[in-house]
Amino acid sequence: AAFAFIVVKDSAGDSDVVVQELKSMVATKIAKYAVPDEILVVKRLPKTRSGKVMRRLLRKIITSEAQELGDTTTLEDPSIIAEILSVYQKCKDKQAAAK
Repeated sequence: AAFAFIVVKDSAGDSDVVVQELKSMVATKIAKYAVPDEILVVKRLPKTRSGKVMRRLLRKIITSEAQELGDTTTLEDPSIIAEILSVYQKCKDKQAAAK
């Protein structure tokens, strides 16, 4: 399953509306097959102190390898991992309830 993590500004309004607009935009401007299965709205992305997004951590979270994140000493703010895990868990719970 394809996942996308996005950060929505407070001024953007309802994040559910933004997610639907984003899916629609990707489907029309790129292709329907390029639309992510899930778009997770998070407050922040895990970044290093130099500002680079640690995509490796996001990948491990969605592949259920969150217990083995590896070296996280360069994270700017380690608390962001718990926030992202919480959002991802809510998404999984919602998927399980829908089945």
